[in-house]
Amino acid sequence: MKDLLYDPNNIFAKIIRGEIPCKKLDECPHTLTFFDINPQAPIHVLIIPKGSYVDMNDFSSRASIEEQAAFIAAIGRAAKLTGAFEGGYRIISNVGGFGHQEVPHLHAHLLGGESIGPIRSR
Repeated sequence: MKDLLYDPNNIFAKIIRGEIPCKKLDECPHTLTFFDINPQAPIHVLIIPKGSYVDMNDFSSRASIEEQAAFIAAIGRAAKLTGAFEGGYRIISNVGGFGHQEVPHLHAHLLGGESIGPIRSR
């Protein structure tokens, strides 16, 4: 896979810097969680690290253990805070072109509140 360069002007970087507003659910020193502006399920939040990481490959190779732990903990908090924890949920992180990654900043989608359906339809 071709390496992507981090774009400091991507929409999530602007949200982290406060240049674009978001409907915040949770925040810690390493992560920000907010509601998706175009939800694909009754519960749809985005969990992002505050560091400049393009995708999961970049994050897993360069982020500190503390940042990695904070990201996983933020996903757990989001599931509890939204109520998705009760009925179940899906976590998605798209990587690269084949994965249909649209924003070159690592982010995880947490979807729930209804049956999300099969992982992939053919």
